[in-house]
Amino acid sequence: MKKDNLKQQYRVNEQIRVREVRIVGDGIESTVLPTFKAIQMAEQRGVDLVEISPNAEPPVCRLIDYSKFLYQQKKHQKEIKAKQVKVDVKEIRFGPQTDDHDYNFKLKHAQGFLSDGDKVKAYVFFKGRSILFKEQGEVLLLRFAADLEDYGKVEQMPQLEGKRMIMFIAPRKGTGRKPVIESTASLPTEPEPKQKKAPQQKAPKEYTGPKVEGEDFDL
Repeated sequence: MKKDNLKQQYRVNEQIRVREVRIVGDGIESTVLPTFKAIQMAEQRGVDLVEISPNAEPPVCRLIDYSKFLYQQKKHQKEIKAKQVKVDVKEIRFGPQTDDHDYNFKLKHAQGFLSDGDKVKAYVFFKGRSILFKEQGEVLLLRFAADLEDYGKVEQMPQLEGKRMIMFIAPRKGTGRKPVIESTASLPTEPEPKQKKAPQQKAPKEYTGPKVEGEDFDL
């Protein structure tokens, strides 16, 4: 379906019904030609005449391979879509008189959501006559934002919409799951350099002097 929509964006060859067009392309000098001559030139080159700027005067057309052009356009759109970061919105609901235990429980969840890069939609729901405590609900949301200051920033201050007072908090830049780093105990250690042994010194040989045969020496 997307390919069909892409095809409908451009008129090709005989679909171009204006009297004359300006042609451009690789190795082609920009010039204005009657449309039928521009189509003939495209046929001679084995390509298509594709209208890329219909609102120009006259319309601008390129001499290109239309199938290849569509493929490149589709590939470009996929690359743009892949670069777009999807941000989920997590809802956290309070009552106007939420106790500390419930508050801290939801605060911990909000910290986890923001750390994962998700937005938080925090709101206080006023049931029946509890709408009389709307100021109390606003104070609760502002306290919630202050406690999450290290994880996110307020994108929309508390606003009353019907029976809900809503506030949006966006994650701060740089938040998100950090890669797990192994402990140093599991990392390979470099072998210790071997110490060179000091050369052993040889003991000097004892000199006994010349040996004389047939004589004994008394000490």
